[in-house]
Amino acid sequence: MAVTSPSTATAAPPQSSPLVMRIIGAVALAHLINDLIQSVLPSIYPMLKANYGLTFTQVGLITLTFQITASLLQPWVGYYTDRHPNPLVLPVGSICTLIGVLMLSTVGSFPMILLASALIGIGSSTFHPEASRIARLASGGRFGLAQSTFQVGGNSGSAFGPLLAAAIIIPFGQGHVAWFGLFALFSVGLLYAISRWYKGHLALFKLKAGHAATHGLSKTRVIVALSVLAFLVFSKFFYMTSITSYFTFYLIERFDLSVASSQLHLFLFLGAVAAGTFFGGPIGDKIGRKAVIWFSILGAAPFTLALPYADLFWTSVLSVIIGFILASAFSAIVVYAQELVPGNVGMIAGIFFGLMFGFGGIGAALLGHLADLHGIVYVYTLCSFLPLLGILAILLPRTHR
Repeated sequence: MAVTSPSTATAAPPQSSPLVMRIIGAVALAHLINDLIQSVLPSIYPMLKANYGLTFTQVGLITLTFQITASLLQPWVGYYTDRHPNPLVLPVGSICTLIGVLMLSTVGSFPMILLASALIGIGSSTFHPEASRIARLASGGRFGLAQSTFQVGGNSGSAFGPLLAAAIIIPFGQGHVAWFGLFALFSVGLLYAISRWYKGHLALFKLKAGHAATHGLSKTRVIVALSVLAFLVFSKFFYMTSITSYFTFYLIERFDLSVASSQLHLFLFLGAVAAGTFFGGPIGDKIGRKAVIWFSILGAAPFTLALPYADLFWTSVLSVIIGFILASAFSAIVVYAQELVPGNVGMIAGIFFGLMFGFGGIGAALLGHLADLHGIVYVYTLCSFLPLLGILAILLPRTHR
């Protein structure tokens, strides 16, 4: 969200607008549904792999198709809607998700699975920039709280998706993916209601206008800071992808767990991610985003380094600790970047959500290929070093004088 210029007398800046928790909560609920549907895809990878004889590389390509579709479109959606806000973008994007879900329940070939994944990705690409803007619009100046509440909705959906997939799809087959179309249909109605509130506030908030930066940083320092944030997102989401896409395979291979049991362990990890996301934003409002970013990336390194050598019990414990620590960074990264480049809320949200999906997709394909070549345990040993890139946070400047 771009805020109004100081000379605009009739439009109050977002900092002086009231906190509208019902809208933030509704957007978080929509995020929960959006990411719940997305999480169904990796949750049924073992079933798809068995049904269609897929390799790990092909499994990675499914994730790559979904996440690249989302990541390439998100910055452009955000850039366009910063200048031409359109409340109908959200419900229309949700319709794409609905079509993708229904296709995923009926398709019978690998190319059609890729197409269904791409449609779900398109729905995601339209959702995140606009929904993030609306959360900020309703924040009353408490940007970290709004962003973390919005984000924890998505993480909660990602946590519950595997459980629902284990209960509904795994026992009964691919056709039962269609039941998740009910969530997508509800999301269409919910996002239409949110879009009506959004439309009513477009006159209050001049979303096309930016304002002057107050951090006093040169353009070069801003570019360097954004580049550092991109590296941190890379380290975070390459590692997160190793868990979300392949943790079930790792547990099945190393500890001989059933698919259902492995999904429960994935749920524990994703639940910890949701909790870490919730606390990261408000803490960043109080102690500063840079401190949260520093701790969240680098602080996970001791635990990721220990994970490949742990038994089943400690694997579960370490995965929960890693999920909690790593997740606390993302809302702080997004708000920090929005403070670096004021007036481009949608574009910045689109870029960083796009990087999240893009790095996740590239990571899924690359790690899947490495798993085919060297085994899944090798992948976790290699990825355990990624959080050490958190040391780059020392290069981030202060955004407030």
